[in-house]
Amino acid sequence: MTHGIQPAPRHDLSMDLGDAELSARVAEGMRKVEDLLMERLSVGEDFVVDKVTHLAAAGGKRFRPLVALLCSEFGPNPGGENTIKGAVVAEMVHLATLYHDDVMDEAEMRRGVESANARWSNTVAILAGDILFAHASELMSEIDTETVKHFADTFGQLVTGQMRESVGPRGGDAVEHYLNVIREKTAVLIASAAHSGSMHAGATPEVVERCTVMGEAIGMVFQIVDDIIDIFSDSEQSGKTPGTDLREGVFTLPVLYALREESPAGEQLRTMLTGPLERDEDVDYAIELIRQTDGRAKALDVVRSYIATVEEQLDALPDSPANRALRTLSQHTVDRVG
Repeated sequence: MTHGIQPAPRHDLSMDLGDAELSARVAEGMRKVEDLLMERLSVGEDFVVDKVTHLAAAGGKRFRPLVALLCSEFGPNPGGENTIKGAVVAEMVHLATLYHDDVMDEAEMRRGVESANARWSNTVAILAGDILFAHASELMSEIDTETVKHFADTFGQLVTGQMRESVGPRGGDAVEHYLNVIREKTAVLIASAAHSGSMHAGATPEVVERCTVMGEAIGMVFQIVDDIIDIFSDSEQSGKTPGTDLREGVFTLPVLYALREESPAGEQLRTMLTGPLERDEDVDYAIELIRQTDGRAKALDVVRSYIATVEEQLDALPDSPANRALRTLSQHTVDRVG
């Protein structure tokens, strides 16, 4: 049963990528992604459709489809049918992980709307995520078995990353553990979008590999920057409450580096950060202590190392408007830190 396609999400698909023709092509590709996404998620029983379209209709950056479309520019058939399908698969998988993450984090809000678990129940949210995986799998099967295999590997890494985060470093290096977690939980899917976009556009294996490596590095930058913003941003500027991760007992890269520091602030943090912080004044004090350390600077050094990887891969790819747009995109991600 197919129901009426849901209203378009509240975000603008027009964009300026520094080149009028590229901007028009990618904007058209994004519109196709949006249409196919909502068309496929509007299939099924009413009581399933309203749950499974809940987050998709709330909007979002559609960052993974954008990366897929830009990487498709390195092949002879940019923005083709299978590129669009692969981009939608990446977004569906991303949405599925958000439903599951909100259950595990007991989140109440997502994308400015009530989370599915808060609005309905944990069970409904988990099942909605499962349906998204089902829709993604069906779409993959329409492309080819190589795509199915690739995204199966991606699924495995996503789950491994979530489980790795749950079990903790188990006596290993905390920074290495953190980097492994975000590589598997976040970067792998952006890498898959880059891989899918370039491969389905007919790019050579070498180009596909370079796009994949670049996509993973962009994903690492994306997540580390988000984690820096969580600690150091102004809430009015970022729209986020600083210290959310500290309240949940999650120690991200700037915090881990601050905890390592042999300074009065580092020593106080090691005494203080033994689990989640419940009181606002404790969160504020912890953030002030972190600001007194080199945690932010060292985390930014890691970001710059991944930006260097992005630049290295792009230097080896043909110079084009898409190449320059990807450079700008990765740099813009870093600029968000301020």
